[in-house]
Amino acid sequence: MSRIKEFNLPDLGEGLTEGEILAWLVKVGDVIELNQPIVEVETAKAAVEIPAKWAGQVQAIFHPEGSTVEVGTPIIAIDTDPGAGPIEASTTGAPAAALPTPSAASLAAVQVAPSEGAVEPGLIGGPAPGGRTAVLVGYGPRTTAAKRRPRKGDTPVPAQAAAPVAPVAPASPAPVATGPSNGHGPAGGPVLAKPPVRKLAKDLGVDLATLSGSGPLGSITRDDVQRAASAATTAAEPLAVSAPATAVASFGADREQRIPVKGVRKLTAENMSRSAFTAPHVTEFLTVDVTRAMKALDRLRSRREWRDVRVSPLLLVAKAVLLAVKRHPMVNSTWAGDEIVVKDYVNLGIAAATERGLIVPNIKDAGRLSLRELADAMTDLVQTAKTGKTSPADMSGGTLTITNVGVFGVDTGTPILPPGESAILAFGAVREMPWVHKGKVKPRQVTTLGLSFDHRIIDGELGSKFLRDIGEFLADPEAALLAWT
Repeated sequence: MSRIKEFNLPDLGEGLTEGEILAWLVKVGDVIELNQPIVEVETAKAAVEIPAKWAGQVQAIFHPEGSTVEVGTPIIAIDTDPGAGPIEASTTGAPAAALPTPSAASLAAVQVAPSEGAVEPGLIGGPAPGGRTAVLVGYGPRTTAAKRRPRKGDTPVPAQAAAPVAPVAPASPAPVATGPSNGHGPAGGPVLAKPPVRKLAKDLGVDLATLSGSGPLGSITRDDVQRAASAATTAAEPLAVSAPATAVASFGADREQRIPVKGVRKLTAENMSRSAFTAPHVTEFLTVDVTRAMKALDRLRSRREWRDVRVSPLLLVAKAVLLAVKRHPMVNSTWAGDEIVVKDYVNLGIAAATERGLIVPNIKDAGRLSLRELADAMTDLVQTAKTGKTSPADMSGGTLTITNVGVFGVDTGTPILPPGESAILAFGAVREMPWVHKGKVKPRQVTTLGLSFDHRIIDGELGSKFLRDIGEFLADPEAALLAWT
C-alpha cells in the first residue's frame, strides 16, 4: 500500500498505441493540482497536454523529453499526500538508504492504491469534482484554478530514460505572491505566463524574463509580448532577446543524415501506403476559367459583414465540392468490403502542411454550413493547425478531402486518397493565362483541378460528372448558386 501513485500514459483515442514526450511542464518536487497540465505529448495525430490525475507532489519522472512511450507505461510518480511526512524508498524504486525512515504518522496516512483498472476522480474518462468528467486539456472545463508552471530549464529533467528519478523529501509549498512582481512569482520564482503566451514569446523571439507583466499578479499577457516584439522590430538596434531554437541538420562522416520516422510522418506513411495499394486510384484533370469566381470573391470581401473574414479561392472550391456532393452522393462514401457505405453528411477534410508534417483535419457536417459559417470554420481549422494544437478528434472521421497545392505555386497533382475516403480534389494555382473567351484570346484567371477517386466505387462517368460540376461552379459561382440551390 502506498500513497505514491504512478500515472500511466493514457489512451488518447483513435487506436493510438504510443506517444512522444515533447515537454515536461513540471519537475521533481513540484506541488501540483488535480487536472493541472503536467506533460505535452505528441501522438501520430496531434500534440496534446495531459492533465494530472491526482493532486500532490511530483516524486519521479520516468522518461525524459524526446522519449517515445507506449500507452499504459508509467511516466510520472505523484505523492498524493506530501504533508504526511517522509515516504518509503520502495514506492518509486529508489534505494532505501536514500530516504528517511517513515514515521508513525506517515504510515497511518498511507492510502490503499486503487485496484488495477479502477477509474478514479481526475482520471481521463472518470469522475471529477462536481460530478463532471475529467478530460484532456482543451477539451472541457476544469474546476480548479490554474497553477503557474515552472519555467522550462529551471531544473532539468534527468536524462535517464529507463530509470526513474530518485524521489525527494516532501517540501512545503512556496509562499503565494501578494502583488505584481514584473511577471515573476515569489522572489526568484518563475515567470508568470500562460502556455499560449509562452509559445507566442518563443515564436517571436521575446525573452519573458525581460518583461513587466500587466496581467493578474504581474503575469505576462499576449499584449505584453507583442509590444516587446514590435519594439524590437522598430528599434535602431535590435533588443538582445533569445532567438527561437531551430533544428540544424547534422550530417555524419558519410555525409548522410538519418531522421527518425515517427509521429505524423510515420502515420502518414502508413496510411498512404495502405491506401495506394488497397484502393484502385484513378485521376482526372480539368482546367477552368475562374475569372468570374475571382471577381465574386472581390465583391464578397467588399461587403461590410465580410470585411473581417478570411476569404480565399479555397472557400469557393469547398462550396463547389459540397454542392456537387449533393448532386452525386455516391462520391461521399466508403468501401466496406461487401457493401458501400454512402454518407448523408460531409466531414470535409482540408490538407494542411505543418511543422509536424501533413495533417488533414476536417470540418464536421460541412454541408449544413452557410458560406459564412464555412469560411469561419476553415479559418479556425487553419489557425489551429498552424499552432500544432489540432486534436485527434478533428482529424478523424473525414469523408472527402481537398488539398490546396496551388499555395505552393503547383498547377495540380494526383493526390492519394485518405484511408476510408473515395475521392480527393487537388486545387492548383490560379494563374493569368491566354484563354479563348467569347471567340477572342484574352488574359483570364485559370486553374487546374485534379480529382483522384476509388474506382471500386466511382466509375469514370460519375467521377467525370462530379469534376465537371465543380468546374461549372467555379466558372460562374453566382449563376450556379441560383441554379443549384
